Amino acid sequence: MAEASAVVLSYNKREYTRRCLQSLVQTDYPGLELVVVDQGSTDGTREWLETFVPEAAGRGIPVRVVQNDHNVGACTGRNQGIAAASGRLLAFLDNDVVVEDSGWLRALAGRLDSEAGAGLITPKLLYPVPPHLIQYAGCAVTPTGRIVYVGRGEARDDPRFNEERELQCTISACIVVKREVFDRVGTFDEAFNPVQYEDLDLSYRAREAGYRVIYYPKVEAFHYENVTTDGSPDVNFKYVTIKNGMLFKRRWRHMFSVEGGPEESEAVWKPIERPRI
Repeated sequence: MAEASAVVLSYNKREYTRRCLQSLVQTDYPGLELVVVDQGSTDGTREWLETFVPEAAGRGIPVRVVQNDHNVGACTGRNQGIAAASGRLLAFLDNDVVVEDSGWLRALAGRLDSEAGAGLITPKLLYPVPPHLIQYAGCAVTPTGRIVYVGRGEARDDPRFNEERELQCTISACIVVKREVFDRVGTFDEAFNPVQYEDLDLSYRAREAGYRVIYYPKVEAFHYENVTTDGSPDVNFKYVTIKNGMLFKRRWRHMFSVEGGPEESEAVWKPIERPRI
């Protein structure tokens, strides 16, 4: 049994997946396994994975690959990853995330394990090109249910975003979750398939059960942002965002409406050019 399992979904975008997984095999954490759920890739990703598995094994990191013949949705895919994983801790990373610090998981896991009530933890996410502006320093929800990416577009070293704090919720681009959280509140709700809001919903279910969601800026990761779903012909991104957003609001309004989240004026999506490989 692994101590920690890192779950990555792949759906084409081979070069991003390659960079993500090759960064993960540099991780300095005993008892790590990788679980890759491929959603029917047709761009050579599957063939590349066949060469990657023995490469990772040579570094002492076992890889389990779950092959779907089509895109079953992020929620179902992650749940397949959870079922295939054996770790006590479960890390979820989008395939457009790169971690350059080999100690990233040791730091996040150590903080998560230091407190019984801590259930989910997320690092600071940065854009992968200089000057490495902040892409995500935690997630907040306004009293009407609008989502705010805290710190988006601000300087990497801005002291406002370099302090640990508790979050209302977190996205799943790069998170670590105790398996006991899933055992208690259930896995990703497949009502949010194919994608969007499933991670925020998990955060609220965990918090309702008494767990804390933590932003831990001592760890940083690079995130290309929206690469995973960008250009996917079977995902109407705008439609599912609105539909799943409405479901999230109906389900959790009783909490976010009284939590004292940010002002509505702060829910502005800054136009930032997203880097691509």
